[in-house]
Amino acid sequence: MMFTKRLVAILIALILTIQFAACKRDADYTSSASSTISAPSQTESGRGNYTETASQSISQGSSAENNSKNEPHSSANTSDEQQNNSSQAAADKNQASSDKNNQQSVSSQQGASSTPVLSCSHTQDDPYQNVSKSEFYANYKPACCNFDAANRSKHGFLSGSLEVPGQYAQETQNRPMSDKKYIRNTTTMYLDNGNTYVVLDANGNEAMRIHKAGGYITLEEVAAYMFAFGTSEQIPANYTTKKSGKPLSSIWGEYLRVNHSYFIGDTGRYPYEPELPNISGCGGSLRYYEMDIGTTGTETPGYPAKPYIVGNKINRGAARIVHTRQDLNGNGIYENNEVYVFYTHNHYNDFREYLNYYGGWGEMFGNVTGGGVYSSETKANPTPYVTTAYKAF
Repeated sequence: MMFTKRLVAILIALILTIQFAACKRDADYTSSASSTISAPSQTESGRGNYTETASQSISQGSSAENNSKNEPHSSANTSDEQQNNSSQAAADKNQASSDKNNQQSVSSQQGASSTPVLSCSHTQDDPYQNVSKSEFYANYKPACCNFDAANRSKHGFLSGSLEVPGQYAQETQNRPMSDKKYIRNTTTMYLDNGNTYVVLDANGNEAMRIHKAGGYITLEEVAAYMFAFGTSEQIPANYTTKKSGKPLSSIWGEYLRVNHSYFIGDTGRYPYEPELPNISGCGGSLRYYEMDIGTTGTETPGYPAKPYIVGNKINRGAARIVHTRQDLNGNGIYENNEVYVFYTHNHYNDFREYLNYYGGWGEMFGNVTGGGVYSSETKANPTPYVTTAYKAF
């Protein structure tokens, strides 16, 4: 009996020892497994940090993309793949131009499908407060953004090219055509809350930028400005609506430009003028305005080749831009195909249409083109407006 009790006690002790060893192994395994699982958790934490960094990078790229969306391409078609790549393109361009804050952001290699970005950053201080005119133009660069242009205009400093244009529009050699008509580009690209307009070239690449607050004198820049902002009744900062002015008393000096007045376009009163599209003077519904372009010469009867400004005198010359501004009700123009910008080099006898790209000028039409006598009311023979094809670059 005693032997049996001892045997049972030994068996119970043996079983307890075995269970304790098993529990210890389980505990050791669990501890080891927990350590093994925790290592990937650190990796997950690292991946979370990477995701946040990537999100910040995407957000920075998207800010430029959102600029172009908030200031939309009214008729440009962008593919999904191009949209997906726009953030990287914006980031690359930002990096490339980080040391060029005060330079004009223009890249002949950047296509219209890439999202343009503003490559400058300014403080709210006026950088030209204590800069003299000679200092400003001694190391001149075009304005890099609308804020820069606005500060320049406070002091009568230009934002665009300093080159005074010649009499004739200089068209690019590869003006695209469709159905034997020159193409008018319908892509309109705005940045900077609608205050900067991106001008493309004939290949759809960015050629230059025009800022609403800036002053401009070249034909290409003023034509692009009026196409982009003219229907909102804006004109370059160096222009006045008067037909006279005193350059020496103006902050703009030799870069002052006068005249922004109503152009009636009545071919009954002026039979040598060709009829412009839907113009109010011929019963149409669009009101046109005109503005001077100061050229280096004219080769036009009655307009000798003189500089636009000599001292305090203005020689207005024969060159004008004529553009649509509003409809008959004064409500503005909202359809892209109602926006017209024309250039006449010989005082309304002949015209060419600006086709919304750099060097994009349509076929000449009008009186001298048709073999008529310059500004004659009896021997006039104006050819009609030459229509264009509409297509997005």
